[in-house]
Amino acid sequence: MTARVLIIAGSDSGGGAGIQADIKAVTMLGGHAMTAITAITAQNTLGVQRVHPVPADMVLAQIDSVASDIGVDAVKIGMIGSAQTAAAVAERLSRPDLAQAALVFDPVMVATSGSVLADAATIAAFKALLDRAMVVTPNLPELEALGGEEAVLAHGCSLLIKGGHAEGETVTDRLLETGEGEVARWEAPRIDTPHSHGTGCTLASAIATGLAQGMPLEPAIARARDFVRLSLLDAPGLGQGHGPMGQQFVRNDGLFTGPALNQITLPASDYAVSVAFYKQMGLTQIVDSADNGYARFEAANGVTLSIHVDESVGDGAAGGATAYLESGALDAWVAYLARRGARFDQMPRDEQWGWREARLTDPAGNRLCLYQAGEYRRYPPWRV
Repeated sequence: MTARVLIIAGSDSGGGAGIQADIKAVTMLGGHAMTAITAITAQNTLGVQRVHPVPADMVLAQIDSVASDIGVDAVKIGMIGSAQTAAAVAERLSRPDLAQAALVFDPVMVATSGSVLADAATIAAFKALLDRAMVVTPNLPELEALGGEEAVLAHGCSLLIKGGHAEGETVTDRLLETGEGEVARWEAPRIDTPHSHGTGCTLASAIATGLAQGMPLEPAIARARDFVRLSLLDAPGLGQGHGPMGQQFVRNDGLFTGPALNQITLPASDYAVSVAFYKQMGLTQIVDSADNGYARFEAANGVTLSIHVDESVGDGAAGGATAYLESGALDAWVAYLARRGARFDQMPRDEQWGWREARLTDPAGNRLCLYQAGEYRRYPPWRV
């Protein structure tokens, strides 16, 4: 069944953050997005010009409408609009038909441009939402405004602290649990781009989608982070300020549990001739490793194709093609297949090029690679 995600947040007329970013994230990850809009904003990449809150009773009417007909598996809350709306929404989400839905609360206070989106009374009213939330996803300034780690964890929710506002070339996100402290952390190189409008909204909605699909919290966060990073790398560069991300370009990237056929390696006998041929076909070269006889190309839909010249083979061409199937849960998938009799030539292991790979041969002798690469398939550190 399609995962049903209810998004309670404000609308961004520029399409970079808020409801618009939420819908993109949920849709691209295979969920069905429903909305209860808390505020209408006039904004673009330069800032927020006007905010028009939606009355609390209308927010509740939107929630009731979709919940009574379609049903809700997970809820994502972003910009809440007012203290009255925060209190009303928290109460409504405790109703039996909504209480089982996993709640991801992104305590939005300030837009990327610096515009204030929550006053002191609204922030104080967040306590009722913290009590209901499964996980809260503040950045560092938002965490401080909420009173710090212990204050948030006292509500019994999980806490994902986003490190994007910290200094340094590495971004560290930390997951904390009540009574346990830090239970997981993720580190990755900072992506230097001004087009980061909507990162928090996208992350929270991606997490909510994973939870709605039945994923445990940690894998849901890990996949959401991959989705956000790819969206940043795919940003289309629109606007004069903090531009929108490129959620619409994150496809065929193996972010699902099941396999995505998104990469094939073909043999080649002449590196330069083969590179010229695939460029002529309209593919974009993204890896150029002539010394190793290896090149990788990207198609318009994000699928990649590689060529490999292997001099150890008699005619100079690598020994046959290899098809690549990617999964966002590689180890679990391989274990599942092994229990059902699949015989692997290589069990999952981390490779020096940043992929985790398992290998096997089909009944006809064709080579298959099951792997997990995240952003490193299309955006390896050595991308051209």
